[in-house]
Amino acid sequence: MIESLTIGPDKTGRVVAITGGRIVAEPLAGAEMLACPDGVIETGAVCAHTHLYSALSPYGMPAPQPEPLNFLQILERTWWRLDRAIDAETLSAAARLYVAEALISGTTALVDHHESPTFIEGSLGVLAEACEAFGIRALLCYGATERNFGAAEAKRGLAESARITSGPRIRSLIGLHAGFTVSDDTIKAAADLAQRRGTAIHIHVAEDIEDVEDARRRGYAGPIERMESLGALVPGSVLAHGVHLSAEEVALAAKHKCWLVQNPRSNLRNRVGYPYELWASPRVALGTDGWPANMTDEQRALLQLAAMHSDDGAEKRLPAGNQLIAEHFGAATAGLERGGLGDLVIRVDGAVRHVVVDGRVVVRDGALAGHDIEAIRAEAKAVSSRLWDRMARVA
Repeated sequence: MIESLTIGPDKTGRVVAITGGRIVAEPLAGAEMLACPDGVIETGAVCAHTHLYSALSPYGMPAPQPEPLNFLQILERTWWRLDRAIDAETLSAAARLYVAEALISGTTALVDHHESPTFIEGSLGVLAEACEAFGIRALLCYGATERNFGAAEAKRGLAESARITSGPRIRSLIGLHAGFTVSDDTIKAAADLAQRRGTAIHIHVAEDIEDVEDARRRGYAGPIERMESLGALVPGSVLAHGVHLSAEEVALAAKHKCWLVQNPRSNLRNRVGYPYELWASPRVALGTDGWPANMTDEQRALLQLAAMHSDDGAEKRLPAGNQLIAEHFGAATAGLERGGLGDLVIRVDGAVRHVVVDGRVVVRDGALAGHDIEAIRAEAKAVSSRLWDRMARVA
């Protein structure tokens, strides 16, 4: 039987009917009703680039020693040590926490970029299981890299991205960590795999100047030109950050119908700079790069930074994420109109009351449907101490 849900009318008089996961003109007879006379129906938020595995970091992750002096040292002393310490149990706890908190905050879709070099095979299965358990929509990939174990590691990473089976709420991208950690052969292999599977690439691009300098040392004008030369600017690809791209490079990515994703809080914390030239593309979405997927908080940070840097286009980046997701899930529109995805939020005085994903109520009256958020947080806290112990033993 096809599931059908009717939401509203809300305080503005809006009614939204969803059948089979898509917004329709009229509900089916006998559809479930979700009343919200004191609320406002909105499109669900999208986090267009994140790392679910980072969710345990607030639970006492040890500070790097000695203190990093640049971004590459932040990666080497913190995040690359963390990802080498991840196993199935810690990844599951992190993913469950991240997804649960995202839904409660009104985020209905995540675009994740995962890495766990000592736990590659099966890692995306853990993430998919967590996403399915809570009912969130997600694009998943494994960020293939050669930085630990060479070309063989990259090959395994690409194979893991290809292992994900598409479903109503889960789709796969083909992941690459960043250009400066992979060879041309690996980028070509990723592009070929994406084309064969009818999907796109998800990669960090020009987050730090090192990525630009590395591309130039390899004989390319920059990382975008390198990807174009290797056939890796696959339409629909997600290029995270773009901090050090020129306007011409941003426009080139847009020409190939790729998405760029700004991550303001992460960029500020890592001191990598502000992506001034993103104005040159209409295809720029908003992500968190592993920060919690509360997109209201991320949007607030973005607008504050944009005002400081005279960036007039920033307010379009959060809603752009809905277009990114609509494209990858074959929806006719990115809004609340007929043919759109059945992903929406009902807010009352700005607070999240209900959340619907794919036509299913996943948060009702501010609480997760079928799950206890406090139990999830307690599990995450308990598991995190073992992750820090493992991380301390990483060379």
